[in-house]
Amino acid sequence: MSVTQLNTIKPAEGSTHAKRRVGRGIGSGLGKTAGRGHKGQKSRSGGFHKVGFEGGQMPLQRRLPKRGFSSLNQHWYDQVRLSDLQALPVEEVDVQVLKQAGVIGQAVRYVKVFKSGELSRKVTLKGLSVTVGARASIEAAGGSIA
Repeated sequence: MSVTQLNTIKPAEGSTHAKRRVGRGIGSGLGKTAGRGHKGQKSRSGGFHKVGFEGGQMPLQRRLPKRGFSSLNQHWYDQVRLSDLQALPVEEVDVQVLKQAGVIGQAVRYVKVFKSGELSRKVTLKGLSVTVGARASIEAAGGSIA
């Protein structure tokens, strides 16, 4: 078995063809204008413009309004299950407690509790909104919503 070395690898015979050589006479099929057509900016040497240039028309990226640096996709809102509240070791729950416990992200400002899972202990919610079903479960367990 012979070991092939990286510096000896070549394409299979006949699998590649010679690169197109423009401007090498009429016989090449790309003589004279070398495939550039006649006249105009793109036919001349150095005749290219910057990306996005639209021939003097106001470019698309300058026509669109600026939006600044505040992301339109920021997540201010989040949802919390009753089972997440059951797992917390504290009785008074607010947004800060949920952030410290890692239940919600640090950028979240508004939280809504919804009924998913069971709540069997007393909890007091402060500054959180609650669905109708979750409110019933919290109050049935002896908790309250402030």
